Amino acid sequence: MGYRVIVAGASGYAGGELLRLLSAHPDLDVVGVAAGSSVGLSVGEVHPGLRTLADLTFTPTDVAHLSDADLVFLALPHGASGALAAQLPDSLKVVDLGADHRLLDGDQYVRYYGGQHFGTWTYGLPELPGQRELIAASDRVANTGCYAVATILALAPLIAAGIAEPDDVVVVASSGTSGAGRSAKTHLLGSEIMGDLSPYKVGAHQHVPEILQASRAHTLSMTPVLAPMARGLLSTVTARPARPGITADDVRDVLLAAYDGAPFVHVLPAGQVPHTGATAGSNSAHLSAAVDVDSGRLIVVSAIDNLGKGAAGQALQNANLMLGLPETAGLAVDGVWP
Repeated sequence: MGYRVIVAGASGYAGGELLRLLSAHPDLDVVGVAAGSSVGLSVGEVHPGLRTLADLTFTPTDVAHLSDADLVFLALPHGASGALAAQLPDSLKVVDLGADHRLLDGDQYVRYYGGQHFGTWTYGLPELPGQRELIAASDRVANTGCYAVATILALAPLIAAGIAEPDDVVVVASSGTSGAGRSAKTHLLGSEIMGDLSPYKVGAHQHVPEILQASRAHTLSMTPVLAPMARGLLSTVTARPARPGITADDVRDVLLAAYDGAPFVHVLPAGQVPHTGATAGSNSAHLSAAVDVDSGRLIVVSAIDNLGKGAAGQALQNANLMLGLPETAGLAVDGVWP
């Protein structure tokens, strides 16, 4: 027997992806699955692809059903995990895939999410300087947002190295429909999204304060775009150069230095560009560097699987560190292509 884990919110897309990854993990055993409207159903009924866990039955999402484990994943909607997590035993390790514990500034949380701010946990992005050690020493970790991880990985090293200005950062990012959750929504129907791109939450996306906090940027304009695909996220990040003469090779060298030894972040060779399909099913992020020939702005394009590095894969990477396991255990570096 390995470490005992329970997934709350296991009927959703991120929860289902987490179960898929856990089913093949060499050191973690799924001993419980909790959900809301799916209580009493089996995993096989809700996630027909998960045959090895098909006979598990969904229980209510309450303290009684979550406490008998070594670690719990909370894959719940924003605002739903804070009060629940506060009731869980201190001895229980918890990874929260929602936003309830990501932000340092409670006022920013209320501004972008509404409701009560339940405090700040260790931020779960191991690739940030010094963060891997903090995660390993923590019992409570706040997983990153999907747009946030793709954008922070692209931007934070440039600001830290002093080659990008922290003001006037512009991000245009596209994500698949699974990022909006599994609840039925008219605008996510196949006939609504096929052949269509549409922006949403323009000028007020909830991941902006998280990106600013982790990247050390000062101001950021972000336009999220809903793309007609199930999974995948592509973030194009542009920033003003801190001095004249910065080249694409300079940007790429900064990224290579920042992620030297990081198993899941891959800076692509010059001339190659990221594809969301190349990261599908993996916990990898693919980055490319360029400089705009007209404006001189620095450009980094970042691709991830929004259910992988943007949610479930990242959560499992954090759990591995918290439990003292190899960081890569149970996680794929290679994507499914085509």
